[in-house]
Amino acid sequence: MIADASIDVALIGGGIMSATLATILRKLDPGLRMVAYERLDRAASESSDAWNNAGTGHSGFCELNYTTTKPDGTVDCSKAVKVAAQFAQSLALWRSLSACGELPDEHTYLREVPHVSFVTGADDVAFLRARAAHLNQAPLFHGLEYSEDRAQIAEWIPLVMDGRDPSAPVAATRMARGSDVNFGALARAMITWVDEVSGFAIELSSEVRDIHRADDGWLVAIKNRLTGKEHTVHAKFVFIGAGGYSLKLLEQTKIPEARGYGAFPVSGQWLRCTNRDVIARHQAKVYGMAETGAPPMSVPHLDTRWIDGSQELLFGPYAGFTTKFLKDGSWLDLLGSIGIHNLRAVMAAGLRNMDLTKYLVGQVMLSEPERVELLRRYCPTARDEDWEVQIAGLRVQIIKSDGHGGGELKFGTEVVTSADGSIAALLGASPGASTAVAIMLELIARCFPDRWKSAEWQRAIAHWIGQPPVEA
Repeated sequence: MIADASIDVALIGGGIMSATLATILRKLDPGLRMVAYERLDRAASESSDAWNNAGTGHSGFCELNYTTTKPDGTVDCSKAVKVAAQFAQSLALWRSLSACGELPDEHTYLREVPHVSFVTGADDVAFLRARAAHLNQAPLFHGLEYSEDRAQIAEWIPLVMDGRDPSAPVAATRMARGSDVNFGALARAMITWVDEVSGFAIELSSEVRDIHRADDGWLVAIKNRLTGKEHTVHAKFVFIGAGGYSLKLLEQTKIPEARGYGAFPVSGQWLRCTNRDVIARHQAKVYGMAETGAPPMSVPHLDTRWIDGSQELLFGPYAGFTTKFLKDGSWLDLLGSIGIHNLRAVMAAGLRNMDLTKYLVGQVMLSEPERVELLRRYCPTARDEDWEVQIAGLRVQIIKSDGHGGGELKFGTEVVTSADGSIAALLGASPGASTAVAIMLELIARCFPDRWKSAEWQRAIAHWIGQPPVEA
């Protein structure tokens, strides 16, 4: 391939991850020439879009799958504390950019919505009580309220308590300063700002078809999905942030670090409330305990969101089995991702997770009345006519070789980089978007190690994010 142009940074995907990386790199080195390539006709329309994204403010405040019970009975809150710190970094950057006019006012992408954990039954109440006691010792969880008082909980979440069995033990925690983030609006605002600065552009309806190693970087082949026109660029550094298609593109690079990875896609659906009176009565993100066999991204929540200036109410997400890697993807995506380098890992992970597969198939088979019946566990007085199905985005989880011929299904995100730091890919899902700044700082430290340690870059990071500088 012969390059038609040469750039410093190629960003594959126009979602929150590419937008975050472009924004931070622009602050660190305004002279970089960067181009983002997005296969759809609008930025942040896949996983980052508000209707598609299951996590709109993951901060560890209420997500019970981030805290686990150890064999000795104690509660491990380390992941919740870590996620809270990472989300705080994201908030710091967004607010810095809004304060200086490089992002619009916060209310266009960020709203304060209380985060609530709610449980029933003696065992789960005991767990939540221990979790709250532990987290109240962490500075980032200052202000976390705990209650077993039904009247108090009814003030916090009336829809959840209306019609509930008065004899059942209940408990809840509440963080009043929780956040709801519209990551689609935020990503588009970030890209708009960076696009107004010399040296950056985004090409929409542009699908990356191939990536090959060049002597001093990478050759990236792009096809315009509207016109069919193809061109190739030479990039010194490539970031693959293409959501479900990241693994497919990473495999094309043939870097050794990509070997042994597989993918497990999970589809999603919401129940969306259509009754404005019901929507107005609920002002919280309420998370419960996951069902046995449910993947972490399917932990049920009754979720207040602000989308395009309107308050909405969603319940779910309901998971399902799919072979697509993107909502706008191909049914052959899963089959095409399996090769000799990851076949054993994928098969081993599949055999180990048969219960999960059965759960996902069962979710697919649910009728709409059955979905509303599940909703009534969290909202006992819910009426069928007040809710409709809303198709959500896909989550592609990582399958990773264990090094012994087997494979493990991972529920999280992972940055994969080449040994020379010239290419990086983001794989996985939750907590994803909420921790985008922390993930991109990790990526920059790994791919630009010398410049990362410089006093200049550390001062810039400290200014925009508040992270203490390291010694140069």
